[in-house]
Amino acid sequence: MNQNLKDRRDFLKFMGRTTAMLGTAPFVTQLIGCSNSAQRHSDIPPLFMPLSHNKLDQLSLAQGLQYEILIKFNDPINTKDLFGVHNDFLAYQPFAGKIDEGVMLVNHEYFHPVIFHSRVMSGPRRAEDVRKEQLAIGNSLIHIKKTKDKWSFVKNSRFNRRITGQTMIPFQKGYSVMGKTQAMGTLANCAGGQTPWGTFLSCEENYDIFYGEVTYNNRKREYTPLDKYRWQDFNSNPPEHYGWVVEINPFTGAAVKRNALGRFEHESACVVIGKSGCAVVYMGEDKKGGYLYKFMADKKNSLESGTLYVADTNLGRWIPLDINKTPILKNHFDSQQDVLIYAHRAAEVAGGTPQDRPEDIEMDPITGTIFVALTNNSDRGNFYGSLLRLTEKNNDYESLEFTAETWLKGSQQNGFACPDNLAFDKAGNLWMTTDMSEKDQLDGKFGDMGHNGLYFIPLRGQHAGQAFLVATAPADAEFTGPLFSPDSKTLFLCVQHPGAMTEDPQKPTSTWPDGPGHMPKSSVVMISGPLLEKLQKT
Repeated sequence: MNQNLKDRRDFLKFMGRTTAMLGTAPFVTQLIGCSNSAQRHSDIPPLFMPLSHNKLDQLSLAQGLQYEILIKFNDPINTKDLFGVHNDFLAYQPFAGKIDEGVMLVNHEYFHPVIFHSRVMSGPRRAEDVRKEQLAIGNSLIHIKKTKDKWSFVKNSRFNRRITGQTMIPFQKGYSVMGKTQAMGTLANCAGGQTPWGTFLSCEENYDIFYGEVTYNNRKREYTPLDKYRWQDFNSNPPEHYGWVVEINPFTGAAVKRNALGRFEHESACVVIGKSGCAVVYMGEDKKGGYLYKFMADKKNSLESGTLYVADTNLGRWIPLDINKTPILKNHFDSQQDVLIYAHRAAEVAGGTPQDRPEDIEMDPITGTIFVALTNNSDRGNFYGSLLRLTEKNNDYESLEFTAETWLKGSQQNGFACPDNLAFDKAGNLWMTTDMSEKDQLDGKFGDMGHNGLYFIPLRGQHAGQAFLVATAPADAEFTGPLFSPDSKTLFLCVQHPGAMTEDPQKPTSTWPDGPGHMPKSSVVMISGPLLEKLQKT
């Protein structure tokens, strides 16, 4: 057998795709390299012009794509609220009976003090600055509509609203945290998810930079303030009020923190339905040595109750973080509520496997396997990260056994580093954004990879498993929250924290999107064009 064909067959077998699929997507075999790894296929006629890595202060796109801005930081969304800062995760819920009109959720993760306040920040924090910051993070719910093949934001719609760092949000019924049944605000909202019953899930990630952190060992709680934002100097909110998954009604804005899913530095909440008809939620903990978690609900169309598990990827098993099912937890915790509040410590005690910063998690719509972006871990000498694939035993999401395999590694040869957010298109191809830190980019740790990018990874054909660069971000920025419109003709994408290395507001390191003389602004863009549609043809 021809070695190239054998390699292709072996790869597709590994992917869980049959060899019969080799002939179903001939367009992929015509791709020319858009990344370093693919340039060795230059003898193949190009499907689109290759996009090279660059360090331009602009949103660069491969030929055949264009973009428009949907909304950007500080744009009014109604008569009293402004669109928030540093947009991240995106989700969309159409109105009943419609496809091209509905509500979009946008997460607002954090802010850059110099850019946000347009001045050098020095001296003690000011109450008015903190209040302004609190109002700029959290979530935006915005009404969007497609008219004449173009999506737009519907200004002053009654569905446009903000959920901020000051919004009072209840914990779910039956739970109190640090003596309170509700928390002041949601913050550090990174990647998220969406339920089959039409609600949004917003994940609270690096909450420690706002209110500090606590450690919990030997049943003792120790608090450590951090100097990043020092909100604790103005609001004495305990860190335990943050680090949850927040479930949000798209049309009313009603929100609740879902205690049953555990508290940790949440990134992503990929919801699938198990054989019982109940939800199964895959979640990552974005920190060095963070864990992979799975929550299995015990009621249909609900996340109110169930069992939280941590992954042991060495032995391929899910360990219940339940004080009655994993006896060792009783040696460290007084109650199941403490297990959930200090879930990272519980995962450590129970024997979970530390990972290299688990970020976004998505399900392959063709094979049903679970893909996990492991961004990197410098403590373990892993600077480039990788994509991990989980396959549940018997393809049963409610199984307690699985296999875990490194599917694709970041490297100079493979043309990408630090995978972050993932999305599958209608043809089952993978789209990926990267998160090389702006400091590491400046220090040259990633060589000539330039700025962060958006990659297309075909999962069939001759170039299956290769990362093709289709877009690069402005200076210091990263792309986040890739989301395809219902008709797949538009890819919504966030441009987050352009100019993040700025120290002097008079000399911003980026002026995107408004150009010279302006401060940079995080924005949501809409990418479209013939290439986007062509790449999704089967």
